[in-house]
Amino acid sequence: MRQQPRNAVFTAIDTADLDAAIALGRALSPVSGGIKLGKEFFTSRGPQGVMKVAGKTTSLFLDLKFHDIPNTVAGAVRAAAKFLAPNMLTIHAGGGPAMIRAAADASAEFGPARPLILGVTVLTSMDDADLKAVGVMDSAEDQVLRLAALAQANGADGVICSPREILALRRLCGPDFKLVVPGIRPKGADQGDQKRVKTPLEAMTDGASYLVIGRPITSAADPAAAVNTIVGELAA
Repeated sequence: MRQQPRNAVFTAIDTADLDAAIALGRALSPVSGGIKLGKEFFTSRGPQGVMKVAGKTTSLFLDLKFHDIPNTVAGAVRAAAKFLAPNMLTIHAGGGPAMIRAAADASAEFGPARPLILGVTVLTSMDDADLKAVGVMDSAEDQVLRLAALAQANGADGVICSPREILALRRLCGPDFKLVVPGIRPKGADQGDQKRVKTPLEAMTDGASYLVIGRPITSAADPAAAVNTIVGELAA
């Protein structure tokens, strides 16, 4: 059975290289709160690859962003819960009320071992101009709040949001709604393709539940030491 996260830091292993991913998983499992594996890795290595990296006990955030008709998404949630037993998995909140509810109901079938269902709101690579390009005239924050309220009303456990929306989401959704936050960059780290970022301490102070950090950890000379540094700063 998978353990509960030992701390708030989930490390994103974004590579298709199985050997590299396994090495990172082994190095980070004892120190990171958990491992996040997403579409690049899953598409190239499948469920078997996920198990080789995360094993049966390491906390797993499976970030596949399901977005389809309700019945299909429910089936995908059941398959993920049965064969991979993630602690958390993602759906697109933009899939609508019926899809969100179908995912939440499918997860509930697994009782205490069920994965948390997290709605993806607005990708952290997008800003207001990007939203306008796809026909959303509201600001990124307004769209995040709208989709978060929709997700919560239809049984989702939380959402993925950028650091910039944490405070507003806490006010809207209350203290128990899970806020899982990518776009985290320790001081001095390259911002990369993320547009709405904060440091780990800033995000946790604002009310994040979990942080998702990739390249600042996985590209470090000593990834485990990088995690320990972040966890130590949060504890202090």
